[in-house]
Formats: sequence, C-alpha cells, structure tokens
Amino acid sequence: MFNKSNFKEWFDRYKYAEIAATSAALASSQFSRIFDGLVTAYLITFAEYFAFYGVVVFMAYQKLIKTNRLLGKKTSLKELAILTRNLLLEFGYPALLDFFFIRPFCMYWMPILTENYFMGILFGKISADSIFYGLAILNYEMIKRKQK
Repeated sequence: MFNKSNFKEWFDRYKYAEIAATSAALASSQFSRIFDGLVTAYLITFAEYFAFYGVVVFMAYQKLIKTNRLLGKKTSLKELAILTRNLLLEFGYPALLDFFFIRPFCMYWMPILTENYFMGILFGKISADSIFYGLAILNYEMIKRKQK
C-alpha cells in the first residue's frame, strides 16, 4: 500500500502548498508581538490555511485544465464539481479537526513547552502537519481507489 512511489506522489502533490503554508505560518507568527498566544495561534492557523488551500485549489484546477487541453476538450462544470467534491473528501474532516483543535493546540502549547517561540512554532507545525497529512493521505488514497 505505501511504497517509495507513494511517498514521491504525496510529496509532489503537497510540496508547493506546504511551502506556502509554512511561509505564511512563520510570517504570521509575528502577530505574537500584538496579540496574546491563543489569538496568534488562530491567526497563524488561518494564514496557513489560506496559503495551503489557495495553492492546492490552484494546482488541481491547473492540472484539470492542462489535461483537458491535451485531450482537446473544454473543462465542464461537471468536472469542476467532481474536482471540488474530491478536494472536500480529501481535506474535509482533516481540515476541520486541524483548524479548530489540533493546529491551534500545537501552535499554542509547543512554544510554551519548548520555551523557544520560533522552535515551538516549527515543532507545533510539524506535529499538526503529521496528524493532518496522515488523515488527508488516507482520504486521497481511498479516492484514488474508488476512481479505478
């Protein structure tokens, strides 16, 4: 089920979105100079989500357009609906759990536990990402199996 080619596929699928999300998290962590820890944790989470899903949706849409262009056909509303459905199935409940509970918890507590704000944000992000990607990858693999 999980082999080297799976990891490459997942890495290629999520890498640009993750780079954007990490950059947004680090940049928005500067809100800690203005707001308290919990508010900052949610601001970081929102910034990460905006960056991550902006890239995910853009890349999925571009891939669909490119595939259809190679096939010489226009992209239909049905194809866009299927794309939207698949993204919701892949990221739906992992995103809700992550946004409301896991990521803010990790972003709030890791800086406290590490006693180093910057390292705490990085460890918090890695901890939250591990849970999020584990769930999202399971969903992604189930969607791929259903499409075969």
